[in-house]
Amino acid sequence: MKQLVILSGKGGTGKTTITAALAHLASQELSIVLADADVDAANLELVLDPEKQEEHSFTGGQLAVIDAAKCVACGTCAEVCRFNAVIPGDEAYRVDPLACEGCASCFYQCPEGAICMNEQQAGLWFRSDTRFGPLFHAHLFAGQENSGKLVTLVKQQARLRGLDTGAALVVVDGPPGIGCPVISASAGMDVALHVVEPTVSGVHDLERIMGTTDHFGVPSLVAINKADLNPARSDEIATFCAERGVEIVGRIPYDTVVTEAMVQGQPVTAYTNGPVSEALENVWDDIRERVLS
Repeated sequence: MKQLVILSGKGGTGKTTITAALAHLASQELSIVLADADVDAANLELVLDPEKQEEHSFTGGQLAVIDAAKCVACGTCAEVCRFNAVIPGDEAYRVDPLACEGCASCFYQCPEGAICMNEQQAGLWFRSDTRFGPLFHAHLFAGQENSGKLVTLVKQQARLRGLDTGAALVVVDGPPGIGCPVISASAGMDVALHVVEPTVSGVHDLERIMGTTDHFGVPSLVAINKADLNPARSDEIATFCAERGVEIVGRIPYDTVVTEAMVQGQPVTAYTNGPVSEALENVWDDIRERVLS
């Protein structure tokens, strides 16, 4: 079983649109498993119309809680809290759950043992069925951290499902940027497809994300989305890739039909034939040849 992650150095490049199209094309030939690793703003489900089969809680980090019956209001907890999360009261102190970072300094310093550290629910993760294969996705609650941990969990569940069912390919829609969630999404992948647009920052964005995957030993392929909007910038990206020895597997043209397909909740390759669909079919042909052959 092989694993493909689709990434971009920034948001809004069309990464999820291309992921959905690849899922449609791959599922016509192979048994696949899908994962949406953008747990902060998952949107792959918008074009896959999934039916949720399982829902699970995700625990991320701990929260300090003060037992008012044991608290003697000595103020030690407030003194050691670096986040001003401990609030004095008339008879006992309490913890502001929105300010607490779960560092446990107050827990270790409380002379009365009046503080405990409770696990907190930080989000949910799901297993859903789609017409292209099972989808694992998640929702991280607002203001919560540990998105990298949740990304790892989603990826692991997708991989285990693929191994259990004998799937040939796991397709991961990665988060944007180069932060911890991207690192978690990239780890252990067989290949990364970088989606880039021909903008002023296009090469810079590509260099950043490619540097991340290179660091973790993940081979790169590149697809230029909306390539015809600025041919000069597209050529600049192509030159950069040639210097790095990275292959461009497709130049995808701009077409409003992509938006139409998204409004209808379909991958563009399932919605219509045309230049965009043809370009994406060529992208899939190249990926299949390099990843699965």
